Amino acid sequence: MSRTNTLLISPDATGAALTAPQRRFGNLIRQIEQARQLLATWHERIGEYRQVHGELVLPLETELTNAHRQWAFALDGLLAQRSWTKAEREMLRDMLCGTVGTLLATNEDDAPLKALFAKHTGADFDTERRDMLLAMKELTEAITGFDLGDDEGLDTDADLVGRMQQKLREEAAAQEAQEAHRSAKTGQRRKRAAQQRRETEAQQALQSMREIFRKLASALHPDRETDDSRREEKTALMQRVNQAYAANDLLALLELQLEIEQIDASHIATTSEQRLKHYNKVLGEQLAELRTQIGRVEMGFRIEFGLEHVPAIQPHKLGQVLDRARRELHAELTDQQRVLRMLDDTEAVKRWLKHERQQLRSAKRDFMAF
Repeated sequence: MSRTNTLLISPDATGAALTAPQRRFGNLIRQIEQARQLLATWHERIGEYRQVHGELVLPLETELTNAHRQWAFALDGLLAQRSWTKAEREMLRDMLCGTVGTLLATNEDDAPLKALFAKHTGADFDTERRDMLLAMKELTEAITGFDLGDDEGLDTDADLVGRMQQKLREEAAAQEAQEAHRSAKTGQRRKRAAQQRRETEAQQALQSMREIFRKLASALHPDRETDDSRREEKTALMQRVNQAYAANDLLALLELQLEIEQIDASHIATTSEQRLKHYNKVLGEQLAELRTQIGRVEMGFRIEFGLEHVPAIQPHKLGQVLDRARRELHAELTDQQRVLRMLDDTEAVKRWLKHERQQLRSAKRDFMAF
């Protein structure tokens, strides 16, 4: 039985039902343990995913990028021919410019692609990107009413987002200051009874944590140990105590008490209801922090691998996510290689362009009907 399980409270031999604080304590212990395991699984599986992604998926992504680049230059070659109608030429040029723009969005230093973009649009890519960024800044200012500053130092989308976030923080701070000022003017400085009670409970919960910490520190202080091996052991244990206390990890402190036999399985069951409520408050905060950490780890994983819109990712099923990404890339690469080969047949390209034009018209009709 694990130390966490040992902390769970069971009905006594008389069959008496558990109190509400005892039931909540048990539920929090179980949920924290589950959250710990989930967080550990995320860390473990992300490392595995990153390694396999580098071995299997990243090469496919590179190959697909190269195929798209080859496609752009192949379209440039087609446009040099005289066999296209005006409509066909426009479609080929739109496809070329769209592909080049997408490629340059991820690699802005590709000079040959920039030259190709300028050749078919008559515009400098860096200048056009800068103009779009400034237009977005003006639109954002018009919608929000914020002054996002001058154009100096505004070079990327991230710069614009950063300025927007700073303005939002400033606005929130100003609103808080106004509310505090209004509260002071109307004489509402006294705290409400419920708020005072919450603060008192929080202080009592922290006091319960401090009591456990002091008991552990008293039992494990290495300077009081004369035996070298025991001093080393206590030093390691005391480091764990300090880390748990700094992290507000009540469960780890209770587990350490069990480990050094400072408490036994009956200790929690006989703890007063008031003390259990204090424990439950700290454990609830600990569970909330663990869930926040899990959310941050998952979001970081999604952003790193471009999976922001993939629903319901479970860490123990990352292999399925990896397989799906690999299959989709392989299918896209196969299709891109197919259309590249098609470019050698002018009549096949004409048929394909006609089909694409029909698809666009159909999509437009559906949109207008909607």
